[in-house]
Amino acid sequence: MPKNTNNIFLIGPMGSGKTSVAKRLSAKLSKEFIDTDLEISNITGVDINYIFDIEGEAGFRKREEAILKECVLKNNMVLSTGGGIVLSRNNRHLLKTHGVVIYLETSIDSQESRTSLTNNRPLLKNTEHKKTLQELMLTRGPLYEEIADIIINTDNKSPNKVATEAHSKINEY
Repeated sequence: MPKNTNNIFLIGPMGSGKTSVAKRLSAKLSKEFIDTDLEISNITGVDINYIFDIEGEAGFRKREEAILKECVLKNNMVLSTGGGIVLSRNNRHLLKTHGVVIYLETSIDSQESRTSLTNNRPLLKNTEHKKTLQELMLTRGPLYEEIADIIINTDNKSPNKVATEAHSKINEY
């Protein structure tokens, strides 16, 4: 069965530019833009940090999986996912079987620089950022690679440049 190329899923670590790139890529492809974190916030009426504080990471991951199950039923979209979405085997299967998966690969230094600009990263609260980012990448990096159809490095590239590169690679796919 041929791969569904109508849906594009962006995966990668926090700070890789998934949301910024997805917005631009969806415009280039004339597809709907969806962000799983934003969808969760819209449904619950609270931000992701609050969910992590009240329900913990496990509670958030359950919500994330439920949102993904709904999203993959849609068609003609670019979906920006949370960095930990690949932790669930079921999520990896859903992503791999319902669209083209683009892994936005990013160095730890770039992640650290980009994530230091905001305060909305629950896994980076009260921690040594670089060490946490390294630990997360040890666990998640192989999972990103496992399901990626396309890998794009985002270091020293603007979101628009990455979106243009992604657009080109999708056309070749």
